[in-house]
Amino acid sequence: MRIGILYLAFHSVLVSAHSDGAHTDFAANIGLPALFNREALVEDIRAVDCTLSEGSKSRCWQLKLKAAPRHHMGPWCPRTIRDPITASGMMFIKQQVVATDGPFVKNAAEFFSDPKWVLYNEKTGRVKVTDTKRACELAARPDVAPEFNNYCVECLASYLGDNFYTTYLIPIKPLTAKSPQSSNDHSGYGVAFNGVKFDISAPVGAILGAHTLAPVDACGGHVNPHVGYHYHAALGCSQAYPSAASHAPIIGIAIDGYLIYARENTDGREPKDLDECRGHEFANLGYHYHVNLAVENDILHCLKGERGCALGKNQSQCNFSGSRASKLQKPE
Repeated sequence: MRIGILYLAFHSVLVSAHSDGAHTDFAANIGLPALFNREALVEDIRAVDCTLSEGSKSRCWQLKLKAAPRHHMGPWCPRTIRDPITASGMMFIKQQVVATDGPFVKNAAEFFSDPKWVLYNEKTGRVKVTDTKRACELAARPDVAPEFNNYCVECLASYLGDNFYTTYLIPIKPLTAKSPQSSNDHSGYGVAFNGVKFDISAPVGAILGAHTLAPVDACGGHVNPHVGYHYHAALGCSQAYPSAASHAPIIGIAIDGYLIYARENTDGREPKDLDECRGHEFANLGYHYHVNLAVENDILHCLKGERGCALGKNQSQCNFSGSRASKLQKPE
């Protein structure tokens, strides 16, 4: 019961999705560049030659994007064991939405049945939080530095500076892959129209294994020093565009070029014919994805098209060497 109440509490503070009144026809008639927030664009979107994950030569959109959500980012970590839900974030643990508020931090050892969980100063009740850029860099990674075991990990967008952005190459015309593909933590599943990455599942096992918490906010996002602010769940905070009369709105584009739609149609239900990647074809909308429930810790399950990528530093083309694209792994 408490979990259900917490979930509703978080959703009560979600920001309504922005819509400019456009219709899905713009996806073809106006084109992808018109869908992105102008403030998210570092430079105009352009078409470039690219090579996709299975070696196909294609044309891609080159998008240089910075995260520019129109909603508030945070909060994430409580500062004391008395702080309420509204002063903290949440995590997806054991198929539950768990509020990482002060009382949860205080009782973490009981929740996890592990006495090694001590995330706060027992004398003062102050929660141990990574409150500097250096601490963020050492803790917000799979191999958490030992000195930051038993911390609530929180990074701020301000640590990244004003010039932080990500360059994506996304196929203009999606090409079906030979088999369903996984993505990686650099490219993610795709990107919302506010420039925020739809990331792959959070490495909950590694996070909890270091006796750390890495909460997301009420919009499903948090910051790390390599990706910036990114989503691990799609909770209706990013802007959305109406699609077909009864269908879910469009909320982003996947790294393989197919569009990403919200989970539920206008009747409050998700489509019944979704495939293993959470995609299907509907009316004249073509193949597209619908996002997953937050508790699944996996916005999509896989990708049906050949992938583009998020470019690394000094890269101009995607590098898929060593990629195991068809090996799909269940999120933790």
